[in-house]
Amino acid sequence: MTIHSDHPFVPPEGERVPLRRLRGRMPAPVTVWTTGVGRDRQGLTISSVLVADGEPARVLGLVDPDSDFWDADPQAFVVNVLGGEHRFLADAFAGTAPAPGGRFTLGGWTDSAWGPVLAGTAGWMGVRRDGAEPREVGWGLLVEAVVEHVEVGDADAMVHLRGRYRETDPGA
Repeated sequence: MTIHSDHPFVPPEGERVPLRRLRGRMPAPVTVWTTGVGRDRQGLTISSVLVADGEPARVLGLVDPDSDFWDADPQAFVVNVLGGEHRFLADAFAGTAPAPGGRFTLGGWTDSAWGPVLAGTAGWMGVRRDGAEPREVGWGLLVEAVVEHVEVGDADAMVHLRGRYRETDPGA
């Protein structure tokens, strides 16, 4: 076996897609969208998120149409805004890290009217789809939901930037 200093899944410099490189330089929030109760709980890490204030306020996100979260046909769900201590949990819900015993064994979870809420986050929103059918945007589905409940937590939000998780700097 040979050990290389290069990342095995990063294309060589001349083969990298400029749009992906630019997108990677734009900080994105790290959220886990969750739905269901008990054994029917599902969740997915989503960083393509936009919150629009208004009457009513809305949240929009790009959801993987092949995910277990989307297969659950969520009508109501929770948008958990992760903090720095949730790095491994974010990878587990993204499907890039193992979660022996299941993803919901990571962290402390409580049930809400919208779905599972993770303890110790930067905050969470309870949301409900408004009946509009999602449409394909790029490789995802653009899902829109009405914000029905908001709680702000004490953790500093985590962002994804240039392929790494980083905590936001509240003093900046």
